[in-house]
Amino acid sequence: MEQEYASTLLENAVNQLSRLPGIGRKTALRLALHILRQEERMGVDLGESIVALRKGIRYCVKCHNISEDEKCPICSNPLRDASTVCVVESVKDVLSIENTGQFRGLYHVLGGLISPMDGIGPSQLEIDSLVKRVEDEKVDEVILALSATMEGETTNFYIYRKLGTLPVKITQLARGVSVGNEIEYTDEITLGRSIVNRTLFSESFNKDVQ
Repeated sequence: MEQEYASTLLENAVNQLSRLPGIGRKTALRLALHILRQEERMGVDLGESIVALRKGIRYCVKCHNISEDEKCPICSNPLRDASTVCVVESVKDVLSIENTGQFRGLYHVLGGLISPMDGIGPSQLEIDSLVKRVEDEKVDEVILALSATMEGETTNFYIYRKLGTLPVKITQLARGVSVGNEIEYTDEITLGRSIVNRTLFSESFNKDVQ
């Protein structure tokens, strides 16, 4: 039985807040009441910032990272190594890897992982755009930095096969990232070492086959 609220305005706020990931109705109620206890300006600023975020954020035409312009600041930075592209599942993974300070190349955000159980196939991800990018640009190395899960490994192998005929080195994170772990939950030191000590994808694939 859902809780009854003294105000429809409060109920509407709770309903919207509880739609956020990890936020249940009790937490949503606490957040809504906290906002009410603050100065009015705080609530207005919060609302305006969310509207501005939704209207102002777009996706980089090159790597699909979030951006306020046609290209994100990373792709627009002439000091980044454009010959190395790190393939990640989501924007959160870009932030995680950037926090390590160990990578100075560019990124390619897939927007998810291949997962037949969830109805997600290769055509729904930014894989074809990755292949075209490698074909059209001077990319020497593609780093597969996907989560060490079944979906991540499936996506790794699919990309490896798609890029197999192109003259590009394909590497993956060293096994400092434990099997089953997602990139965003891996600590910065471990993730940084995994990038620095990355290995050829073909070597790990051949070991699995033997």
